Amino acid sequence: MYQIRVEPDTVIEAEAGRRLVLAIEDGGIDILHRCGGNARCTTCRVEIIDGDAGPMTEWESERLSRVEDRPENMRLSCQVQVRDDLAVNVLRRLRDNPDMSDPGPRPIEWPADHPLPPE
Repeated sequence: MYQIRVEPDTVIEAEAGRRLVLAIEDGGIDILHRCGGNARCTTCRVEIIDGDAGPMTEWESERLSRVEDRPENMRLSCQVQVRDDLAVNVLRRLRDNPDMSDPGPRPIEWPADHPLPPE
């Protein structure tokens, strides 16, 4: 199990290989994921404050290349498989978007020993 510190003061646990977006959501954080975890919308963006989030998928890299003024530590949480303790800042939350009724379709679980492809 790994610890994920969600800024400012929430600590959750995640199994090795679990999608970061699901660990965050199941930890009670209202992270957005409008495309259902398919690396299409960037609403599940996080800043990696500490820890190794692993390599970017090609889909994540391509999608984030379109974000203007993107900090180097920005990742799509739907494309990160937890393999280290992390500290993250969730950039898009449902509570900050009152025009949205829900965070989006729940991303699917993915086997921990397989890479994450978008659907």
